[in-house]
Amino acid sequence: MTLEPILFEDLVDRALREDLGAGDVTTSALVPPTLEGEASLICRSGGIVAGLPVAACVFRRVDPRIRLVPLAGEGECAAPGSRLARIQGPIAGILKGERVALNFLQRLSGIATVTHQAVRATAGHRARIIDTRKTTPTLRLLERYAVRMGGGLNHRFDLGSMVLIKDNHLRVAGSVTTAVGLARARLGPAVKVEIEVESPDQAEEAAAAGVDLIMLDNMEQAAMAEAMRRIAGRASVEASGGIRLEDLAAIAATGVDFISLGLLTARPPLLDISLEVG
Repeated sequence: MTLEPILFEDLVDRALREDLGAGDVTTSALVPPTLEGEASLICRSGGIVAGLPVAACVFRRVDPRIRLVPLAGEGECAAPGSRLARIQGPIAGILKGERVALNFLQRLSGIATVTHQAVRATAGHRARIIDTRKTTPTLRLLERYAVRMGGGLNHRFDLGSMVLIKDNHLRVAGSVTTAVGLARARLGPAVKVEIEVESPDQAEEAAAAGVDLIMLDNMEQAAMAEAMRRIAGRASVEASGGIRLEDLAAIAATGVDFISLGLLTARPPLLDISLEVG
């Protein structure tokens, strides 16, 4: 998966306007505008790299003369203390773009790193780690890119991507069978249908209704295993709801196909990355 600058240049421009305001008064006072040099992006804590193309775009939008040279690849595991990139050009421009570039890079690399940890925790099982729509407003494209760099997969991108019948939809429709029937009748067989269930009984009803994907929401592991027995391979199965990294191996052992984690994008730790001039 690659990131084309046209997909995020507007985000970068808005972030720069927010941070620069009327201008960087400190840099303007202390750094000659003609001074050129080099800086490095240093990965302090180690983790999975994601977002160098975005950081490069930040510096380029500040000053087209600034060039970021990657020293690590996207999706690679960087060791603590390693250099991720060198940045060459006017020092004033580099300093003006420093915080915005780091904000993007630290967040995206943090998402990629925690995703990688989740993927490793499910090694040896069929379950694949997927994300959710619990993303930072306007940053979904970038955050989902970071999930892919960490080895995870993306769930539906937006509300129009597929049908996902949740608890509030069921309250309106009245039952699992009715909700699935309405979705199929109104949207046709080509649209993928997933439904969220909260018990093995609902899971069995959903499988009988012919859904493509059944989400086992906030179920205890014993109930999850019973739901899997009742579904009996008639639909793909996703486990979801408050799942922690330490729960992943046991949940994967139930045989589910996917495990969705809101924590990947909703509250990821930032990877410790700094910029050093010289």
